[in-house]
Amino acid sequence: MPVRFLVVRFSSIGDIVLTTPVIRGLKTQVEEAQVHFVTKKAFLPVVANNPYIDKIHLYDGDLNVLIDELRSEDFDYIIDLHHNLRSFLLKRRMGLIAFSFNKINLQKWLRVVLKIDVLPRKHIVDRYLETCYLFDVENDGKGLDFFIDPANEVDLTTLPDVFRKGYVALVIGAQHGTKQMPDDRLGMLCAQLKYPVVILGGKDSVEKAQEIVRYAGSYVTSGASLPIIYDACGKFNLQQSASLVRQAGVVITHDTGLMHIAAAFQKNIISLWGNTIPEFGMYPYVSPEKSFIFETKGLWCRPCSKIGYKKCPLGHFKCMQNIDVSAVAHKCNELMSYCP
Repeated sequence: MPVRFLVVRFSSIGDIVLTTPVIRGLKTQVEEAQVHFVTKKAFLPVVANNPYIDKIHLYDGDLNVLIDELRSEDFDYIIDLHHNLRSFLLKRRMGLIAFSFNKINLQKWLRVVLKIDVLPRKHIVDRYLETCYLFDVENDGKGLDFFIDPANEVDLTTLPDVFRKGYVALVIGAQHGTKQMPDDRLGMLCAQLKYPVVILGGKDSVEKAQEIVRYAGSYVTSGASLPIIYDACGKFNLQQSASLVRQAGVVITHDTGLMHIAAAFQKNIISLWGNTIPEFGMYPYVSPEKSFIFETKGLWCRPCSKIGYKKCPLGHFKCMQNIDVSAVAHKCNELMSYCP
């Protein structure tokens, strides 16, 4: 008899990518497992091509409609990797045996508010996998998954010639302002890179990208060449942006969804951390020799939130302002020099 699992993670891009070892583990390690996945309609591109998912169920704002659909599937177990009010209501009304992810909210609160550090030194992927302990699902060591539809692969011949010889992907977006390095600092970074740069972000990052390009030009010293930048913000969908990440030599990124997609492709990742900290367990899930974290340690106010704010609550934004941009550029140039 098949064992039918319903895995629940409503959002976001990065969090859904981080659930993929659980999906793969259930499908490949549990005999005759059938794995269904629930997410918001907006995040379908994250899982649409995942071969380890038997069926995707989309939440479009009406929980009653979703539950009616799910009840017809005759599931055995629910694996709740979101653990919020919506998933609680879903589990309660489905009436099935459920296993829920521990969000360690108390430990995070203690770290943010009282600066008491009792956080587990464990990546969120491993905490996700703990929800499947009863089924003997183990970490297979294969990392994260992200599958691109061949129709969404970006042909680099459609970009200017210089980008076909290698480029840096600079991911500038993030859900909250306090996770984003200021535009002038990113412009200074671009001015110090010796390789072409593709700026990646959604339509909400278009103006930010334009400011970065402007600042990059202003930081170029007399007689030096202007940085070669291709602004891709708002021009590509998620899977196409993932294709550009996959083909990059190095990915410089904030703590955002494309950072985790870059980890799925085992890229060299330079991550920039503002008000949140890697110790929350969301750092790039790659081997240490591929992950280079830049952050401002020792600030009494950091972390000021487990998620983020629109702007720095204290107004100084030292967590991002004090990151050594020259050191970031040096590390990126070094890594790019090793790329074939």
